[in-house]
Parts: sequence; structure tokens; C-alpha cells
Amino acid sequence: MLAAVLGAALALPLGAAPAQAAPAITVEVIAANGSGCAPGTASVVPNADGTGFRVRYRDFTASAGGSADIVDRRKNCQLGVLVSIPDGWTIAIASANYRGRAALKSGATALQRTSYYWQGASATERKDVTFTGPYNGLWTTWDVAPVMTYAECGSQSVLNVNTELRVDAGTSTSTSTMSMSNTEADVETLFNYSVSSC
Repeated sequence: MLAAVLGAALALPLGAAPAQAAPAITVEVIAANGSGCAPGTASVVPNADGTGFRVRYRDFTASAGGSADIVDRRKNCQLGVLVSIPDGWTIAIASANYRGRAALKSGATALQRTSYYWQGASATERKDVTFTGPYNGLWTTWDVAPVMTYAECGSQSVLNVNTELRVDAGTSTSTSTMSMSNTEADVETLFNYSVSSC
């Protein structure tokens, strides 16, 4: 498991008291299940500016067509990220940025889907991105203010992140792939916090 201590930026409402010292928020992968993330192949890394964290997958690729096995057409990873929030503070997910690579032949299609929610909360956000071949290169999308449900103040809360990749060869006879493996440059998922005092 990888724990990362984050110094989160403050997002105080208008008229609030002057900003206090930024809270130290800890994140840690406590569970990883699915065909796209064998144990030990997913991690969380602090965002450089201290306002969120990045999810990185070591070997997360779906493929179809050509010599690809039928079970490789769909890959998924369910992560449980334990977020520890100091007393007097709360956070929500303010934005999410998804990055991956795709190599789709003409006639092939692909889908990237991510859903995430605080454990025990009713609000769930799902983001779908579809692609049509021919396509070859990096893809990236933003989801702004996806789940502005705040975690319980001063708590340990689990953020569940479920990511799925699907590839359909369609009319193509060659292999097409869609990947979120961080062995490829600029590939990761970035979650940004909105932090508030309680």
C-alpha cells in the first residue's frame, strides 16, 4: 500500500476567517480488485500542488481483434482509496481528469468508463468516453465539479473508484487497444479536492 500525505489548498467561503494552515490529508489504496489491476499494480500519488492525488495503473490494457483473447476485450479495476481528513476539515471531489492511450483500427470502437463515490453516500458520478477508429494517441477528458458531496468532517472516508476499459473490434480484423497503463507517458487519473473548514 502506498500512503501519501497531501497539503491541501483551502477553499473557504466568502466572508470566512483568514486561512489557517493547510490540513495534512493522507490517502492510501486499501483495496484493488479486477482484471485491470492485479494486487500491487495500482497506486495513489500526491498531486504536485497538494490539492489532490493521482491514480496510476501499472498494467491496465483492453484489446480486441487480431490475436487478442476474447477476455481481453473488457478490463476493469475497483479501487478503495482511504482518505484521512484532520479534525475541523472536510473535502469533496471538485474535478477529475482521465488520461490514457488508444490505438484503434478503422472500424473499431472503445469505451472508457469511470465511476466514483464516497462509501456510504448516495451520490455516484459516472464518466463515459467513447472513441471510434482510426485513432492513435493520447486521450484526455475533464469532469468538473463531479461529486460535490463532502466527506464527513475529520473522518476516515473511503473513495471508491471503478474504472473500465472496453474495446470492440467491429469490422476491423487487426488488434486494437485502449490503455491506462502508466508505463506510457502522461497516463493517469487525477482527482482534485475542494477543501473546507467545518
